[in-house]
Amino acid sequence: MKNKALILIIIVSGIFIIFFAVRPTHTPRIAEIGIEVPDFELAGADNSRIRLSDMKGSVVFVNFWATWCASCLDELPSIERLYRSFAGDSRFRVVTILYKDNMDTASGFMKKNSHSFPVYLNQDESAAKTLGITGVPETFIIDKKGVLRDKVIGPAEWDSPNAVQAFLTLINEP
Repeated sequence: MKNKALILIIIVSGIFIIFFAVRPTHTPRIAEIGIEVPDFELAGADNSRIRLSDMKGSVVFVNFWATWCASCLDELPSIERLYRSFAGDSRFRVVTILYKDNMDTASGFMKKNSHSFPVYLNQDESAAKTLGITGVPETFIIDKKGVLRDKVIGPAEWDSPNAVQAFLTLINEP
């Protein structure tokens, strides 16, 4: 009986050691407000590539959306107006990322609704993992130094006077 108990203790101890000692050596870091966002790469509809790190020096508005998401579609007109209001200003970038959706469907939707803001894909979902999204729509505001300044879960009126003023404040920071 003592031998069976000893064997059971050894087995349980072995499982415990394996479970807690043998873990991946690299756990991905999820972005936090006030901390620099880890870099990720996105692909445009034309297969062009863009990296978050390429946009340092600009305030970056990152929005995850999908054509199957009703609240996403509700907020897209305000994103379009925001995009147009800052068009040509390299200090502000709008980056929308299609989440678990098809680029052909999104392109058709964009054309039908006269939206011109850029849409990117992130096939390996590294951007979603890095930013720790929980669903769509979700928006992340990244300052000129690459630091996450805000995270908004759910739709918003991105071209409201308060939102535009907040973006201008970030743009004008040293």
